[in-house]
Amino acid sequence: MLTYDLSGGGQPKYYRLYTCIREDILRAELLPGQKLPSKRALAEHLHVSIATVSGAYEQLVDEGYLAAKPRSGYYVSAISSLPRQTREQTRLHFLPADPAAPQEQSGYGFRYSALTKLMREVIADCGTRLLEKPPHYGCAELRNAIAEYLLRYRGMLAQPECIVIGSGAEYLYGLVVQLLGRDRVYGLEDPGYEKVRQVYAANGAVCELLPMSDDGIRADALQRTGASVLHVTPFHSFPTGITTSAAKRSEYLAWAAGRDAILIEDDFDSEFSENKKPLQTLYSMDRRGCVIYINTFSHSLAPSMRMGYMVLPEALMSRYRERLGFYSCSVPLFDQYVLARFISQGYFERHLNRLRRQNKGKAE
Repeated sequence: MLTYDLSGGGQPKYYRLYTCIREDILRAELLPGQKLPSKRALAEHLHVSIATVSGAYEQLVDEGYLAAKPRSGYYVSAISSLPRQTREQTRLHFLPADPAAPQEQSGYGFRYSALTKLMREVIADCGTRLLEKPPHYGCAELRNAIAEYLLRYRGMLAQPECIVIGSGAEYLYGLVVQLLGRDRVYGLEDPGYEKVRQVYAANGAVCELLPMSDDGIRADALQRTGASVLHVTPFHSFPTGITTSAAKRSEYLAWAAGRDAILIEDDFDSEFSENKKPLQTLYSMDRRGCVIYINTFSHSLAPSMRMGYMVLPEALMSRYRERLGFYSCSVPLFDQYVLARFISQGYFERHLNRLRRQNKGKAE
């Protein structure tokens, strides 16, 4: 007779009985063709109701572990494809709690009161709209807010229809490879942000590392490279901290024009410029439509804010719609609406100003 302890566990008794019998079948302690006790006999033996045993048996039949034969009973099914499992293999091993961030690294200068206020507003105003599927390229409210911010703060004329929202810069790097193709060579700064190379390589792209001078990628390296895509960080390149001059940015654009190449402008740190007006972007200087602009809120707000965006030239945006327009936006609608209000109502710029003052005070 089957004997199990069905006490405790926080689950219905029928489910605990189902689990026990299933584990015995998977461990081959109950063999194919073996007949199980009748519902009444097992219920009396385990001191449970017949309904409990019936529920467990029916679940096992539905999943194919048991076969029910009319006027005969329940038999263990032949499951030859499943390996024998030990109790240790069927035990759940919980992960330890994530370590808390050091006090000096937590907070990121963020005013949570503003965020919670906007969250409540969005829930109240949007209601069930928040359960809908986000538009493929991101919601109009956020794309409009980003376009206004870029024009006001960066002097960039980026049409909202050419902005694509994604869950952070790393996600967008992968979309860039799919958009431009894996048959190209991607030129990267050396030294540079290693994760850029890792994401490109993981997406099947061939990468070439180009040595840096104190003003960006060396001119001789640009002339020798076989790359047709160049990923650059004109402002505060990581880890060198190099900011390129206007002459070097013009050199990048001339290089792209001479090779019919594409520039990817990674502008992750420009918000922390101490100047009131950061340097002109490659996207703003471009007259050929060869620059893809990428930025992320994960750096300027907090690492948990997995939201970024890229601005595509019109021709590449048309190609994106044709080739990748089927992708669903990877950022929840709720997060997009909250961030849109955070930007349009001025909280984002006040947050950046506060961080700049803090950073300037530390430097002094």
